[in-house]
Amino acid sequence: MTHRSVDVPVVARVEGEGALHVRIDDDVITRLELEIYEPPRFFEAFLEGRHFTEVPDIVPRICGICPVAYQMSAVHGLERLFEVEVPPGTRELRRLLFAAEWIESHMLHVHLLALPDYLGFDDAIQLALGGFKPQVERGLKLKRLGNDLMEAIGGREIHPVSPRVGGFSKAVSARRLREFLPRIDDGIADILDVADMVGGIEMPELPREAELVALTHPDEYAINEGSMVSSTGREWTFEEYEDVTEELHVSHSNALHSVFRDSQTPYFMGPLARIMLNGSQLTPVAAEAAVKAGLRLPTFDPFKGMAARVAETALALEECKRLITDYEPPEPPQAAVVPRAGRATWATEAPRGTLYHRYDVDAEGTIVAAKIVPPTSQNLRHMEKDLWDFLPGVLDRPDEELTRLAEMVVRNYDPCISCATHFLRSDIERS
Repeated sequence: MTHRSVDVPVVARVEGEGALHVRIDDDVITRLELEIYEPPRFFEAFLEGRHFTEVPDIVPRICGICPVAYQMSAVHGLERLFEVEVPPGTRELRRLLFAAEWIESHMLHVHLLALPDYLGFDDAIQLALGGFKPQVERGLKLKRLGNDLMEAIGGREIHPVSPRVGGFSKAVSARRLREFLPRIDDGIADILDVADMVGGIEMPELPREAELVALTHPDEYAINEGSMVSSTGREWTFEEYEDVTEELHVSHSNALHSVFRDSQTPYFMGPLARIMLNGSQLTPVAAEAAVKAGLRLPTFDPFKGMAARVAETALALEECKRLITDYEPPEPPQAAVVPRAGRATWATEAPRGTLYHRYDVDAEGTIVAAKIVPPTSQNLRHMEKDLWDFLPGVLDRPDEELTRLAEMVVRNYDPCISCATHFLRSDIERS
């Protein structure tokens, strides 16, 4: 038996750093580990001893791509604990801010992180130089729309400052928001062109089974409100989240893995899971974009994640248009808040999947303990499973091609590794 070790550079186009280790003996994978070596960031510890009013300013620093999700999971949970009645219009403005985040995050992933994979380029710069400049510029235009909306509503496009427990420190004017309507109309036309492009790309396939998990809501496509469901019929509340799921330490990762507590099996979150569980609530353009992008339901294939992101971007654009057209600023922008002791729990749909928060609070409103479970950490166990399922079918490829395909499997999840540490250098060994 001969042995050969191949060192491959850090895998690009994921947020954060980590490594993929694969050992192949006699054409059989004998070791496969996603090593998340980025150091833990201790945000849960930072929150202990802080007043609840500081939480919306601290938690968005966990992620520069999806800060709104962190703010919304926190403020909704604390408001429910404190029995806060937010002013009329607050709910709609929060959904609008969240939709803007979906637009910027999904378009970042589709055009800068995933598209180079499928068109054979190392990165988006090479993609633009290689004849796809209009497509890259169109993606950046859509992303800029999402960022500009976040700035208008939140006071800043990264780590917004206006969301508060009880509402907003300042509500954006209707006039300011309506200035976005022509750009949103352009974006709706653009996203259908993006869908046509994605639908014409030849992609690998991984028709595996998975237990899908997402929020669901009876009246709308769930983003920041709802209850938890899975594709096998499980249902649970936010209060039951930690009874249903469990976080596990693994020796090769600074990020915890999540499984269902009763079966110890992984689950799969994100845009594809959301559409599979809530597809009947897609808006008209979103449903059209899904078809154009090649998304045929039902499907469990993670390589359809890019098509799902395109469809959700269309939905978010339509929601932005609807919410802005009907918008009246909350008056006052923030309700009075009186803290009380107890446990606050909530989950929202970050672009990458369900984001769970739990806070134990004393009578003065001081955070006694906190737990934050990002979607990437919940997906990590399933990422490894997908690699175990997919790579045996491509072991005949050269190591460079095998590495590229492994990276594509990981990037299906659009992983936010820095968020998950509460990867990707590749190291392939053959013998």
